[in-house]
Amino acid sequence: MESARLVLDALGRVRDMVREALKDLSPEELLAPPKPHIAWLVWHLSRVQDANFSGLMERPQLAIADGWHARFAMPPDPKDYGSGHRHTPAQVEAFTVTDKQLLLDYLDAVFARMKSYLSTVSNADLNRVLNEPQYQPLPTLGIRLASVINRESATRLLLGKIDKSFMPASRRSP
Repeated sequence: MESARLVLDALGRVRDMVREALKDLSPEELLAPPKPHIAWLVWHLSRVQDANFSGLMERPQLAIADGWHARFAMPPDPKDYGSGHRHTPAQVEAFTVTDKQLLLDYLDAVFARMKSYLSTVSNADLNRVLNEPQYQPLPTLGIRLASVINRESATRLLLGKIDKSFMPASRRSP
């Protein structure tokens, strides 16, 4: 199996788990403690994927180009994806989106972009060094994809705070 297909499978599993996790949640549960709340986590997951893959594709981020930022009442800032120092606890608290379909539609739009990009990536491409001087040593495409999967794994653990079994039966490991 090509490495890019493994990445796509991992990201697809996260998307499926998020969809399943949100299925029965009320608007109140989306914003319930502990913080960061589930609505912010889902937005953040999609937003980070959007920023990462748009950068790799050298295309404008969907959040801004397609107006998702406005639907989430966020500024059109390509660096505002809630990572690290970017969002304070007050900003997380101020994120009060309770429209599950909006969260899922953005997640799906970003996943479609990731799928399109990953369909073009070969194993040889994974060794390509990225021009990201803010990191030393410079990362390769493979390292970048691994970091995206790592972030998704962390999000999966955080979503696990939902007192439900949300792994779709079709995606469970044997």
